[in-house]
Amino acid sequence: MKHSRFLSAAAFAAVTAMTLSACGGGGAASADSDEPIPIGVIADLSGATGDVGTPYNEGMLAYVEQLNADGGINGREIDAMSNDYAYEVPQAEELYRRYLSDEAVAIQGWGTGDTEALRTRVANDELPFMSGSFSEELTDVEESPYNFLVAATYSDQMRAALNWIAEESGGEAGVAALHHDSPFGTSPVGDGEAWIDEQGLDIDFTSHAMPAGTTNFAGILSQVDSAGAEYIIIQNVASPAAQLARDLKAQGGDQTIVCLNWCGNELFATGAGDATEGHVMVQPIAPITTERPGHEAILAYAEENGMDPADIQVSFVQGWYAMHIMAEGIRHTLDAGEDLTGPAIRESLETMGPIDTGGVIGEGTVEFSADSHRGSTTTGLYEVKDGELAVIEEAVSP
Repeated sequence: MKHSRFLSAAAFAAVTAMTLSACGGGGAASADSDEPIPIGVIADLSGATGDVGTPYNEGMLAYVEQLNADGGINGREIDAMSNDYAYEVPQAEELYRRYLSDEAVAIQGWGTGDTEALRTRVANDELPFMSGSFSEELTDVEESPYNFLVAATYSDQMRAALNWIAEESGGEAGVAALHHDSPFGTSPVGDGEAWIDEQGLDIDFTSHAMPAGTTNFAGILSQVDSAGAEYIIIQNVASPAAQLARDLKAQGGDQTIVCLNWCGNELFATGAGDATEGHVMVQPIAPITTERPGHEAILAYAEENGMDPADIQVSFVQGWYAMHIMAEGIRHTLDAGEDLTGPAIRESLETMGPIDTGGVIGEGTVEFSADSHRGSTTTGLYEVKDGELAVIEEAVSP
């Protein structure tokens, strides 16, 4: 039986006034209980990043459905409380308080702005928190002791992109970083500039915000041309990145686009026709077309539920494995005979050793420690060929 609860952003707004702020930690489900295990899910289904937030959320809930159908965790189902916050930080904060009241034992979040805004509260409440954000700001274990990142940070992805550009260009290049106008967008920009200096790369680097709702990027592309950039690194989601690729082709530009995580996907590859052909993606999650062992469970789920494998986006895969990693931490805690408290789950994640992803994330496993909550530091490089993601290089580490 599937256990997930969902409210749209509109429905959620109608009940937030009734939500009471909770004090102290989240749930503390007994190791001997047979009750469902509550996990709060903060999802963007209708906001500025909903194009990738929706399949990510679908992947998490699909994993929960499959896990529950297979007997759950030690006979206990997961109760995934999933709600749309429409990429609005105040709504994420209200959802978090609600999940705390509902005794969630862990949280699956989404955006950088809201995840960073919540991290102090998460630490005080001792509630394990994974997220769709890979902001390097979240990797300081002293400041963010309950945040866990399952894949390479945006900054590591930026470093990998700059290294590839330096090699591809023969050493000298102009690079324009175009980014979402938010903490998510700016997250790797400063680290990219620092990396160029630290490594002595002969790269002229500029950055430009991509305002939300823009339907024509001709103006920004003119700035890119004026700066002499031959490469465009995009830290944004797929829809605006695809629009930029269309505009680039329409005005005859010859820059190479390098998309980081959230535009390095099938939506970008197919969202602008042949305008995306030959552009590059830095993507730490192996897409379904790479046929890794870790994709087999997802394909089995797809077959059972009448899904076309061609429709399974890498964002879906990412959501599936984010929930898998949290579930394995919970499983380890129960196997140790411990109650499902935040500190117990945190200790499990830090001490349980490598979590197998069947080759899907980084070098194939995700591993945390008490000193580092960076589960993986490597990423894949892909090129768009005939609308698909073709591997350039695997397990790239900056």
